[in-house]
Amino acid sequence: MTKQEQPPQPPPPYPGYPVPVMYPPEEPIDWGKYWKILVEQRKLIGAITIASTLIATAAAFLMTPIYRAEVLLAPSSQEDSEGLSALAGQFGDLAAIAGINLGPGKDKTAEYVAALKSRSLSVSFINEQKLMPALFPGKWDKENKRWKDAAKAPTEWQAFERWDYGIRRVTQDRRTGLVTVAIEWTDPAQTAKWANDFVKHVNTRLRAEAVDEASRSIAYLEQQLPQTTSVEVQQAIYRLIEGQTKKKMVANTREEYAFATIDAAVTPERKHRPRRMTLVLAGLFLGLMAGAVVAVVMARRRSVDP
Repeated sequence: MTKQEQPPQPPPPYPGYPVPVMYPPEEPIDWGKYWKILVEQRKLIGAITIASTLIATAAAFLMTPIYRAEVLLAPSSQEDSEGLSALAGQFGDLAAIAGINLGPGKDKTAEYVAALKSRSLSVSFINEQKLMPALFPGKWDKENKRWKDAAKAPTEWQAFERWDYGIRRVTQDRRTGLVTVAIEWTDPAQTAKWANDFVKHVNTRLRAEAVDEASRSIAYLEQQLPQTTSVEVQQAIYRLIEGQTKKKMVANTREEYAFATIDAAVTPERKHRPRRMTLVLAGLFLGLMAGAVVAVVMARRRSVDP
């Protein structure tokens, strides 16, 4: 072998530096070999693919269909300040004690959306509509109208988890501010009814809280009137009472207090899931992949065994 034909040699080691390691070149993947294995094991791959497709098809037709009903809402984002911001500097402490906001209009969209997702409102709706037996049908005795095992009766927390993670969905479009409340359930008519009733329940609850807050503020301010002799302070209290009275009247007369319904839920005619064709195609694809892997593994084992 001539000097020019000699393979490259590693450089000599230097003090303080590790000896370089020469790795053998990687062998290219022989795709033809793998293709030959797949062709030889085509019957095995076909059997696995058919079995996977049949299992996926059976699951698609045996799964309970779920329907989805949606309500499109526009939140009432602004809280009217009733023109009382001028009193904030002088009588802010008194208003704060009475629970009155004298600042500029407050955007309550985030608060209203949080109420849609809250546990307390969800649990109150479940109790009002008596949905516990429907949420846990396996634990409910329909004939005797009671739980099969009273000691293991589902709790309100379990009902909320079932409602929050599997039935009720709340999404908000950040661009338009519109809110969508969706209910997913097995009965299409019940699905639409729950969606509309839930929005109505939230509006009623928030309206009642606003009326109660205004009533408590008015009662406190009326108690403060006899305790002051300053005409200026009395006039300010009267203006505060007037503003809270207007707020109370608005809340009492506005049925859709927190959310205005743009598009109410209707009974869905098509199921939301399962999507049978998607499941069947997924079973077909997974069967092909599993069959190919099994065929390659079996071929390698045969080549390793003596």
